[in-house]
Amino acid sequence: MPAMQMSFCFFLPSLLLSGFMFPFRGMASAQTTGEALPLTHFLRIVRGVLLKGNGGLETWPHVWPLPVFIVVAVGVGLKRYRHTLD
Repeated sequence: MPAMQMSFCFFLPSLLLSGFMFPFRGMASAQTTGEALPLTHFLRIVRGVLLKGNGGLETWPHVWPLPVFIVVAVGVGLKRYRHTLD
């Protein structure tokens, strides 16, 4: 149950700050936070491929933050998991 509650703490701000519901350029104060969220980059990739027909070179600036986020999330998860086992 706590995992579901924590997922809402991440999912809702991610959805609101990604540019999915509101224009990203209109959120001047929240753009920095939005750039750190993986959903922002994923939406840019999907929109570019589906609407513009972008290829690998055009999508690369939005692809590389996703593996970086994965590495950071897995690193934090491993650090916290190891801490609970001791």
